Amino acid sequence: MADNLSDTLKRLKITAVDRTDDSLEGCLDCLLQALAQNSMETSEKIQGSGILQLFASLLVPQSSCTAKVANIIAEIAKNEFMRIPCVDAGLISPLVQLLNSKDQEVLLQTGRALGNICYDSHEGRSAVDQAGGAQIVIDHLRSLCSKTDPANEKLLTVFCGMLMNYSNENDSLQAQLINMGVIPTLVKLLGIHCQNAALTEMCLVAFGNLAELESSKEQFASTNIAEELVKLFKKQIDHDKREMVFEVLAPLAENDAIKLQLVEAGLVECLLEIVQQKVDSDKEEDIAELKTASDLMVLLLLGDESMQKLFEGGKGNVFQRVLSWIPSNNHQLQLAGALAIANFARNDGNCIHMVDNGIVEKLMDLLDRHVEDGNVTVQHAALSALRNLAIPVINKAKMLSAGVTEAVLKFLKSEMPPVQFKLLGTLRMLIDAQAEAAEQLGTNVKLVERLVEWCEAKDHAGVMGESNRLLSALIRHSKSKDVIKTIVQSGGIKHLVTMATSEHVIMQNEALVALALIAALELGTAEKDLESAKLVQILHTLLADERSAPEIKYNSMVLICALMGSESLHKEVQDLAFLDVVSKLRSHENKSVAQQASLTEQRLAVES
Repeated sequence: MADNLSDTLKRLKITAVDRTDDSLEGCLDCLLQALAQNSMETSEKIQGSGILQLFASLLVPQSSCTAKVANIIAEIAKNEFMRIPCVDAGLISPLVQLLNSKDQEVLLQTGRALGNICYDSHEGRSAVDQAGGAQIVIDHLRSLCSKTDPANEKLLTVFCGMLMNYSNENDSLQAQLINMGVIPTLVKLLGIHCQNAALTEMCLVAFGNLAELESSKEQFASTNIAEELVKLFKKQIDHDKREMVFEVLAPLAENDAIKLQLVEAGLVECLLEIVQQKVDSDKEEDIAELKTASDLMVLLLLGDESMQKLFEGGKGNVFQRVLSWIPSNNHQLQLAGALAIANFARNDGNCIHMVDNGIVEKLMDLLDRHVEDGNVTVQHAALSALRNLAIPVINKAKMLSAGVTEAVLKFLKSEMPPVQFKLLGTLRMLIDAQAEAAEQLGTNVKLVERLVEWCEAKDHAGVMGESNRLLSALIRHSKSKDVIKTIVQSGGIKHLVTMATSEHVIMQNEALVALALIAALELGTAEKDLESAKLVQILHTLLADERSAPEIKYNSMVLICALMGSESLHKEVQDLAFLDVVSKLRSHENKSVAQQASLTEQRLAVES
């Protein structure tokens, strides 16, 4: 064979120059045969013979051998090491020219050749880009879209594959295809050719690539992609095929408009059916599919419109089915159920309805099952749901009397920051304007000591911030001397003083209000801690800093006045020449700040 191949290559050099089509055709057939037997070795020989450069001159529209030459290039380019030599031999430009041919076989082999050269090859893609190949292929897809004969479907499949290889994992080329309007064309293809497995698969892979780009979502939303994908999904019996559709659905469902379209197209019913079919299976692929389906279900509920549509006033079939996941024995379903409830609990109306209909007890039972060595993701999800449900004022007392704080406090010993974070947020929501509950929690020494410990969790900014906010909230909502004493004894004062320097105005403000209450109710008890935390110096800095928000300046002055009852703190105030800073604030543009500055100035002048 090696001798034959060498002879063929020699003959090809001569016939390529003479352009005698019959003998040329014989040589090309021999090459194709050799490539079929040993593609790599034959390709190496072709490269070594210098014949690649000759191929460029053979790629002419009027020759009967053109399709075979393109076919040979397609076969050669299956080998990675041949792609750059194909580009260097100047084959891209004549191949792209051939895309204007009317001959179906020429188009098919040219599409294959360009697709294979582009596969994982930056040089190949770049050359096709410069030659303008993508636009011609997209125009072909548009004009051939409606023809359903097998030969045409094969050509469409090759062209889709070529565009995929051209743009795969390349954001700028994907964006180029999107700008050329490829998305509506591919969606139309999917609709017309959904019976053709190979073409459908190509469309799905192309969608999967393009859907990752944010700029594609709007174009997808303006097509009927949701309807087509749901239609296709319903037809798939095979796990792998459904998996392919899932891979397109997940990135698309991140877009709110598409979420709603998918819900309206009936995707949720398909997902619920999968959950029902797979819930008791212990097969690995079924467990994976159950997870994918339930995760996608939760994702659809992240859109406000899609969520509300599925809630249906709490009477909807979907809402009821999701509720039934929570008491299930399957961790994945428990997780998805709790996350779904957290997503349904995004407006007051839904929250009130769910609390009135017993959701809190279901979530508390779920948490109870995960106290000892529990599943952290389930704990996190159930606490998220409870936190959201506790936002409406009317729900707080109901949830407190249902025993939510006791259920949540069981997780105080958790060492998992996500769980700690949600636990703190839930307690903070529950005690908002609930004096009795705030006092009960604020005098719970174990809780307060844990909060003080978490206030130092420098590796977990969220936990640290929430701990500070809860400490402050316990004081602000209870206005209780006992709570303040507990916090002082547990070493919490220094954290509240540090919180007053937070970069978040809301946290600064919460700290200053809590500190003002401490100064008004238990100044003697807290005096030493306030002093060692350098509160007076911090207040001076806040008042002198022009960037401080008006409410920060206002509450800092209120606090200064409250501190005057302590001899040692009073002395610090005098030593720092507060009068200068405060008198400047009398002309502040904010009326409340200006008035408080006058009052504070008078107080400072009298006390000095």
